[in-house]
Amino acid sequence: MAILDIPNLPALATLASEGYRPAEAYSQSAPTALRVLILNLMPLKEQTERQLLRRLMAAGPLVSVTFLTTESYHSTHVSPEHLRQFYQTFSQVQDQEWDGLIITGAPVEDMAFEEVAYWPELTKIMDWSAQHVRSVLHICWGAQAGLYYHYGITKQKLPAKQFGIFSHQVLADSPLTRGMASPFLAPHSRHTYTPEPEVAKVPALQLVAQSPQAGVYLVVDEAKRWIYVTGHSEYEADTLKQEYERDKAKGLPIAIPYQYFPGNDPSKPPVCTWQRHSEMLFHNWLSFYVSGAMPNAGA
Repeated sequence: MAILDIPNLPALATLASEGYRPAEAYSQSAPTALRVLILNLMPLKEQTERQLLRRLMAAGPLVSVTFLTTESYHSTHVSPEHLRQFYQTFSQVQDQEWDGLIITGAPVEDMAFEEVAYWPELTKIMDWSAQHVRSVLHICWGAQAGLYYHYGITKQKLPAKQFGIFSHQVLADSPLTRGMASPFLAPHSRHTYTPEPEVAKVPALQLVAQSPQAGVYLVVDEAKRWIYVTGHSEYEADTLKQEYERDKAKGLPIAIPYQYFPGNDPSKPPVCTWQRHSEMLFHNWLSFYVSGAMPNAGA
């Protein structure tokens, strides 16, 4: 019961069918709830809503979620009515204080950041968040965008899509990695990467988890409570399967996701082997960074 009820939101109805229950006894203005904005830049809005709500519901603390959409770009993969009913715009929330902000990935990796239609609006939100949000969690392209805008770290093109489930090592003590096993598994689905030497050159940044194959994974600016996750720990068990089948149907060059299908057989249903890591990541983010109850990293 970690999510306050969002009336009529289809994603919550789906989660309810799986046994999750919103905290219906509370109102959205409950003072004990952590207030989290989600800037949803993914094309399949409802799928991303469900993924993130599932992780937040399992994380523990009571959370009040508000979904945010861009004013400078209108998504074509969701109905305008869905956005009107369940989303707000930056101009509607900018005068408020928030405990957390999630900036999702977006399918614009092949474009220069400045060429993205909503880039000026996104940078305005990132600037605003430094004064109005306690902690920001950046995911995949959202992480690349934040690292580029705040620190000048570029993204580099990969020779082939980084696609599948990869093993990662915890490199440093951080409240973010408390209780995480090492190694742990996490999904990646991207055409670009963040160069580790560029991260290492920024004193404010700490690389706390990395994959020998997938590279930089978790980066933290502890002073600002900004978190950068280059993968998609929020993904459901079948998300990569859907991406694989979509790209195959389009005739795009796509490999079978690495370490994903049992026996590397696409006819077999995949298993969410990264669930424990994902739950710990969101638990630690909410419990330590969003709540403000930051422990000593080595405690």
